[in-house]
Amino acid sequence: MRLKNFRLGAVGALLALLGFAGVYANPAAEEAVIRINARKFEYDRLEITLKKGVAVVIELTSLDRVHGFNLPDFKMRADAIPGMVTRVRLVPDEAGTFEFFCDVFCGDGHEEMSGKIIVTD
Repeated sequence: MRLKNFRLGAVGALLALLGFAGVYANPAAEEAVIRINARKFEYDRLEITLKKGVAVVIELTSLDRVHGFNLPDFKMRADAIPGMVTRVRLVPDEAGTFEFFCDVFCGDGHEEMSGKIIVTD
């Protein structure tokens, strides 16, 4: 009888531990994903609104060549590479409007390749 109770106790403890670990092992499951496609001279998202303190994952892809994604106010920089998805995590810590832009020269018109992130309280 004691052995049976031990097994049930051990199984219950294991399930509780797994449930507890699941809460902390996968916090990214609740984070919003924002997809941005880059192509010569433009991003398909010119304006993104985020909430201060709320984490998001930005997924970058390129439809034609290597492009950059530079968000200097948050010290974030990544490459958008054709055929790949680049993921960066962002937790905005202040409200305001912040510019992002391509920092990999892609020809005449490159200087117009930008957008903004608006962070609200």
